[in-house]
Amino acid sequence: MAGHIQDRWYKTENDANGRPRRVKTDRHGTGMRYRARYIGPDGTEKSKSFPDRQKRKAEDWLSVVEADMSRGQYTDPRSSRTTFQLYAERWVASHAGEVNSREAAERRLRLHAFPHLGSRPLGSFQPSHVRDWIAALETTVPAASHRRIIVGTVSAVLSAAVDDGVLSKNPCKARSVKLPRENPAPVVPWTLDQVGAVRHALPECFQAAVTVGAGCGLRQGEVFGLSLDELDHEGGWIAVRHQLKRIRGKYVFAPPKGGKVRDVPLPGAVGDALRAHLKRFPPIDVTLPWRTPEGPSVTRQLLFSGPRGQHVRVSHFNDHVWKPALAAADVLPARQEGERYASAREHGMHALRHFYASLLLDAGENIRALSQYLGHSDPGFTLRTYTHLMPSSEGRTRKAVDRLFQRSGSHDHGPQTAQSDEHPPTG
Repeated sequence: MAGHIQDRWYKTENDANGRPRRVKTDRHGTGMRYRARYIGPDGTEKSKSFPDRQKRKAEDWLSVVEADMSRGQYTDPRSSRTTFQLYAERWVASHAGEVNSREAAERRLRLHAFPHLGSRPLGSFQPSHVRDWIAALETTVPAASHRRIIVGTVSAVLSAAVDDGVLSKNPCKARSVKLPRENPAPVVPWTLDQVGAVRHALPECFQAAVTVGAGCGLRQGEVFGLSLDELDHEGGWIAVRHQLKRIRGKYVFAPPKGGKVRDVPLPGAVGDALRAHLKRFPPIDVTLPWRTPEGPSVTRQLLFSGPRGQHVRVSHFNDHVWKPALAAADVLPARQEGERYASAREHGMHALRHFYASLLLDAGENIRALSQYLGHSDPGFTLRTYTHLMPSSEGRTRKAVDRLFQRSGSHDHGPQTAQSDEHPPTG
């Protein structure tokens, strides 16, 4: 045993003859008697105290600590007393990645985790605490998909605590902890008539934005951040290099979601619509910080602008421009006087991306290309999202056979005759 047990009530001294004997210390009879001491992996001494008559318990505890160190499962008792909130706040501050991702994680923790788990020491976490918290989330967060994201953020914090040796296991990954089940409704893309009706209902200065979204699959921030230098009319491409983004209430230019810069085909019809738009509404110079509100200033010539000749303010656009157009196109019910428009999460500008995806899949485009054009980081995500929109194998079979019989003529001679018509005998 590398550590040892110190008896604080007795010490060993030599008597007049030089023989060792046990004598009482000044602390005899007061406080904890035994102290289990050991050297931790960081090279510093650690200890834990035990009362009188619990020497065996102190030895057992020390044996467990040393076994945990040998298995690589050791956690520092002092660090494990750190509260979840204190550790999570440090985790957010050091979290690498996009600023928006960091802010979203901080917001999820602050609103949904800290009120329930924030004051709990990390070393005291048990799967039951996580189960109780997940159950409580159902009353405040109706959407299972949102709850899964929140639980995922908390799990990421606890996994980091395991990596740092503060926690031995992540309780979120216990088999008894069940993540909120997500049963997303399949994407139902708009029809061409709906796209046209919404476009027509928008003010003229925003109608081309629908054409870009539906014809190139750009996200809303990429549409309203679209600049003149990203258009290649001659080559037929849009170079998606940045987006308009809101961070802490301030707008910035930032890379596309996930940093996925990409080139997207620019169809002739979309290019013509943009040329017509620019003749009627010339581009404007907009200067904003890059990536963060404290970032360096950059200037872009934006194709779409707000009512005051500045960049589009997305929240105002969604509430006061987009939703009225949806109602005028009968996509949303009309607003009652004094009330707000109905929630329209599935009918935001993202619906134009779904339309674009359905259009390409119906035309036979492959998933990998579609994923690249949409800026998804994983083609598997694209497949899971849109697989139900892909032409079915039985549908392709019917069409192939129908084409075969149609080429053979209208008379009923069967497939052998059709084959002989395509390949007449020689000789």
